[in-house]
Amino acid sequence: EVQLVESGGGLVQPGGSLRLSCAVSGFTFSVTAMSWFRQAPGKGLEWVSAINSGGGTTSYADSVKGRFTIFRDIAKNTLYLQMNSLKPEDTAVYYCAKYAGPHGSSWYADLNEYDSWGQGTQVTVSS
Repeated sequence: EVQLVESGGGLVQPGGSLRLSCAVSGFTFSVTAMSWFRQAPGKGLEWVSAINSGGGTTSYADSVKGRFTIFRDIAKNTLYLQMNSLKPEDTAVYYCAKYAGPHGSSWYADLNEYDSWGQGTQVTVSS
């Protein structure tokens, strides 16, 4: 069974850092494209970052580019989102998601193509 479990969220001051983890099981992680999404209070689901099926290409929303880094540790079956220089606008529940199959360019934009989601982890950025 496919499972994705996020952790690492919490309360942090503006300018601080957090590293989110997504522990995965039930599929071949090393060749699976994945993304991080977030949902801020009162807002819809927002795509944050993606890593392609080969693991060599990453993409970021403009709002987090230069501050966040997505990467994976294959040996640990874990996807990470390193978040630096956090802002209050980053406050949200963060979710990792598994892409359903093969992809081409700009694959991450289609929510319907993700077939598994984690339970989410809360990130609150406040002074």
